[in-house]
Amino acid sequence: MPYKRLILLIALCTTSALACTIPVFRFALDRWEADKFHLVLPPAVAKDPAIQDLLRPMRANGKANLDITTSKDPAQQEAVLLSSRDSDKKIWSGKLDAATLAAALDSPGRQKIVQQILAGDSLIWVIADNGSPVDVAEVQRIEKRLKFLEQVAALPIQDPNDPDSQLGPGPPLKLKFATLRLNRNDPAEQILLRMLAGPQAAIDPATTSFASVVFGRGRVLGAWPLNILDDAALENACMFLVGRCGCRLKNENPGWDILLNLDWEKALAAPQPAELKPADAPSSAPAPVPAPAAKPAAVPETVKIVPEKPQAEVQPGKGPYIATMAAGLALLVVIPRWLRK
Repeated sequence: MPYKRLILLIALCTTSALACTIPVFRFALDRWEADKFHLVLPPAVAKDPAIQDLLRPMRANGKANLDITTSKDPAQQEAVLLSSRDSDKKIWSGKLDAATLAAALDSPGRQKIVQQILAGDSLIWVIADNGSPVDVAEVQRIEKRLKFLEQVAALPIQDPNDPDSQLGPGPPLKLKFATLRLNRNDPAEQILLRMLAGPQAAIDPATTSFASVVFGRGRVLGAWPLNILDDAALENACMFLVGRCGCRLKNENPGWDILLNLDWEKALAAPQPAELKPADAPSSAPAPVPAPAAKPAAVPETVKIVPEKPQAEVQPGKGPYIATMAAGLALLVVIPRWLRK
């Protein structure tokens, strides 16, 4: 009997997963709260009246996905910002004051990410490079491929009468693959770059140009060095995010969050601003650098990506459907036998 109950449970979960036609990126925007980062204060700093006044707005219904605690180590001298995904991953440490707190909470790059998400962009490929000829060529290749994918991709058909697939407040549902270039040497974006690179620190933004894809409320699906981000990886990530949301639980999906100083519920409920024209959109792309005398090494055209977790925990777009098919086959075999008993 327990085995039969397990089969029925799988059937119920499978039916529920198939019922939702909301794409992953929009389901995340509507229903996945951002994981909290952790700001750990030295005991002496936590008692400072000036610091208490500075942090009071963050403690009382603060907008940012941030928890503030006091260290139990009396020898700690600096404030530490820890990752939301891995509490041992240090994002920043130093003297806490108004300037460093502002830098931890926000940056021009993060403002642009929020602006594009609220404008309805399906996902944003944030590209961090240094403007070298090799990087410029890689960026052009990535942007060209994304334009192609945007033309051939399609959103799941939405049924306005389906109660399980109702969109939350926010921008109109549309298909758009956006890019945002950041100078990986920009001091104002160093905290953001470390968050985009991932909690395992497999990519060092100081030495490696890379791209991360952001969606939902600042969720990062994965990060890849530019020289191994091939067309197949771009397609897998994009198609996974615009496909039907086959898994409802955030923790069962790949990725990690970035720290954003935003009240998402209020921002999504507010009237959406008009979409920026390309000429109006700010750019923080690095300035090109002169080409070296020697011809740069050729960039591999196709490289099989096998990143370590959590840079790409699943093959995007395949996991939920494989599980669904397996559950369906199990039902076809087991339930008829069970009914005859």
